[in-house]
Amino acid sequence: MQKIIMVALFAVCCVAAQAQSKDSVKASRPEDQIEQYFFVMIKTWPKQDFDSAAKAELFKGHMANINKLYYDGILKVAGPFGKNDFTWRGIFIFDCKTKEEAEKIAQSDPAVAAGLFAVDIAPWYSEPIGSFKHGKPEKPKP
Repeated sequence: MQKIIMVALFAVCCVAAQAQSKDSVKASRPEDQIEQYFFVMIKTWPKQDFDSAAKAELFKGHMANINKLYYDGILKVAGPFGKNDFTWRGIFIFDCKTKEEAEKIAQSDPAVAAGLFAVDIAPWYSEPIGSFKHGKPEKPKP
């Protein structure tokens, strides 16, 4: 009887270990770690009646906002496009939960809020690695 109980316990332990092993392998596969971000296409807006001083001030605020969002852990990617046949100026990728939140974050950019840029926003998916790790980056030491 004791031998049967020991064999049964051993079998249960083996099954449990196998199940945990499959779960840990599955969790380590990249396709099981995909998460949602928001892709923001920044476009030239038809409202371009800004003088050069106003544009310079908006771009200064635009760059300051990029840095703030990056160090807040929200902005994962930002960058301009070269000259193109579209109205595309650049992209942002935000780490946030909803499209509404992404729209609010985009409007925190002075150039977007003033109408110098327009944005299109769509869900975008990636693994949370590299630039896409959650949380705030470390600020460089002075």
